Amino acid sequence: MLRGLILFTLLAQVTADSWGGLCAGNPSNKVRGTDKFGSGAYGASRGSRKHKGVDVVCRDGSTVYAPFSGRLVRRENPFGNGNAIDNGVRLEGSGHCVVIFAFAPDRYTGNVSKGQKIGRMLEMQSVYPGITSHVHIQMCDTSINPTRYLRIRGGGTP
Repeated sequence: MLRGLILFTLLAQVTADSWGGLCAGNPSNKVRGTDKFGSGAYGASRGSRKHKGVDVVCRDGSTVYAPFSGRLVRRENPFGNGNAIDNGVRLEGSGHCVVIFAFAPDRYTGNVSKGQKIGRMLEMQSVYPGITSHVHIQMCDTSINPTRYLRIRGGGTP
């Protein structure tokens, strides 16, 4: 009986901590596998450095959703070069702080709810022909792997 209660409590905590689907057409937050540009997994090799986030598969032009409820804090330009995918946001809330990029946000500040539309995927193929198009998400503290939060159990939102 006690083991069952402990297991239920742990499962409830993990499920409550799961984020919603990040991209239309990918409710389970499937991570980009390996293509000619490398792997979308956290910690994957990027030459002399490591990938600091996770690449969630997302078709060019698809709707991007807030993975959790919180507040859009500001615009992020991860590449700083003004290319076609150099756009994103910082989202804080629900005990998390993330940077999401390679999409065109509807806005850069204000409150959002988990599963709310926050923008549209940019044309990644225009910058990296042949790459699996994706939204990049990383924790503000890049030493934290966001993968465990992206693993949706029993479906996703939306």
